[in-house]
Amino acid sequence: MKNTSSFALRQLSRCVRPLLAIHVAALVAAGAMLPVSAFAARAAAASAPAAADQAGQKPTASKKHKLAKAHAKVANNANAKTAATTADENQVKTAVVGGHKRVYMHLAADAHGARMRRVAFAPGRVEPFRLDSDGGVALRSSSAYVIDQATQEPLYEKNSRAIMPIASLSKLMTSMVVLDSKAPLEETIEVTDDDLDSFKHTGSRLSVGSRLSREDMLHIALMASENRAAAALSRYYPGGRPAFVAAMNKKALELGMTDTHFIDPTGLSPNTSSARDLSKMVAAAYQYPLIRQFSTDASYDVFTGRKNIHYVSTNALVRNHSWPIGLQKTGFTNEAGECMVMQTTIHDKPVIMVLLDSVGRYSRVADAQRMHTWLDNGGVQRTMSADNGVHTGT
Repeated sequence: MKNTSSFALRQLSRCVRPLLAIHVAALVAAGAMLPVSAFAARAAAASAPAAADQAGQKPTASKKHKLAKAHAKVANNANAKTAATTADENQVKTAVVGGHKRVYMHLAADAHGARMRRVAFAPGRVEPFRLDSDGGVALRSSSAYVIDQATQEPLYEKNSRAIMPIASLSKLMTSMVVLDSKAPLEETIEVTDDDLDSFKHTGSRLSVGSRLSREDMLHIALMASENRAAAALSRYYPGGRPAFVAAMNKKALELGMTDTHFIDPTGLSPNTSSARDLSKMVAAAYQYPLIRQFSTDASYDVFTGRKNIHYVSTNALVRNHSWPIGLQKTGFTNEAGECMVMQTTIHDKPVIMVLLDSVGRYSRVADAQRMHTWLDNGGVQRTMSADNGVHTGT
């Protein structure tokens, strides 16, 4: 009988020891990722046989069988708790912010209680900064066109014939059509439900019922890109908004803007053009003193009949007075990206810049500054073809 019991104990020991060894190895490998509570639970389970021996209890075969089952149960519970804790703490959430998908992730605490910070990852297009092989300036804008305003000579060109959405750059054409109509600038215009954005459902600081002069509406539409102001201006045009948009397209053809098509006066709908065409629009808009003045003001206050509203320019270069700017307009939609057109003076030379579809909130300003620095340092003509991507210099 004694020999039989010894044999059974040896057989049971052979089963239990590998199991304990496996769990000990798992603890060593995963200790840095386990919460302290789970680590303690496993350690307690692993030390149970030793504790029993130290207490002078000599386990029988049946007790050892129960002990093995208890150990397996504790291990399974610890694994389940660890998985639940990790799933709860290593939370991965996705959200759409500003039209772009972002993934937010929390990493669980390690064995020392340390926790990594929340991080956001926004997958999408990333264009690396680099120097062009011929020494030109590299821009994040996917399309650009820079010309000498006096001679119309191209100074820099990148995909300038590509047709793409232009967002609120459209308001330069809107302003020219308003001024061409010769409608009284002092006439009061009221914002109505017809001026609300039914395409993208954007908001506005001008509530329905706000009343401003045509001049004030034009001012904040150019300087602060106020969409409801531009919409209201078009509605008061003879023949209403459809006639206004038709006048925008007619004006574009008169200026030789054959790549351009307007759908609405704000740019929230996908009005399209090319960088080359927009340089013609900027040159034409520059001939209007009010457009030059309103578009380059850093701030402006209006009274809507209900309250005062303080507006600031959408262009940081204007607000910071970084360099002389004779005319400017910014634009942004998810489809158009960050856009900017500008008239400026570099080395006493009038220059028109067009930057389209830049990536990143401040990238259009950075591109304009890079272009200004490049020209200021004597940059010569560089062109990039949309067809073959080859640079040429003259």
